[in-house]
Amino acid sequence: MTRLESRARLFACLLSALAGFVDAIGFIQTGGFFVSFMSGNSTRLGVGIAESARSALVATAIILCFLVGVIGGTLIGSRFERRRPAAVLFAIAAAIALAAVLEIRGGSGVGYAIALLALAMGAENAVFEQGGEVRFGVTYMTGSLVRVGNGIASAILGRDGNGWAGYLLLWLGFVAGAVAGASCYGLAGPASLWAASAAAAALALISLRLLAAGSLHASPAGR
Repeated sequence: MTRLESRARLFACLLSALAGFVDAIGFIQTGGFFVSFMSGNSTRLGVGIAESARSALVATAIILCFLVGVIGGTLIGSRFERRRPAAVLFAIAAAIALAAVLEIRGGSGVGYAIALLALAMGAENAVFEQGGEVRFGVTYMTGSLVRVGNGIASAILGRDGNGWAGYLLLWLGFVAGAVAGASCYGLAGPASLWAASAAAAALALISLRLLAAGSLHASPAGR
């Protein structure tokens, strides 16, 4: 795993929790689709092609929005390279806030809100991009669990298995965020997205302090 200072690891876990929070809300609102987990939507796409054209279209639309978000986040980060995390996170905060407005208005705006949430989650993966490469994703957990399993197996075999605990924390952060998102949505409905927007903005401000302290500069494992 990319080696990060302890504060940066916590920051990454908070990003993962934000993704879980938003993904849980999107999942509830769409009745089983995801705004951050594109493997799940890819399965929904395949099943939809076989059984339901509408499901296939919804999955395709969300996947495309997520992809556009990745592209947009990368372009924003490249434009503000020295403050990449903050620039990307402020854009995410704005997208989620607009989604909240559309959700509260209801009607056809709900579909656009889901699109914005997928865009935001795609962009979130650009926060830790370096040199055109995403060091690790904070919105999808399959890879993190694979890393945990590989790390544990390496440790059992007496190899260098260090780093897997960081991926486990990412997964735990995502699950905790999903619990919080589902709970908040049950209490406040679409207005719970305001909390997600505020959290993204707060993380943007935190990233500026971490950058000033030199705590968000990652280097490949082993260096």
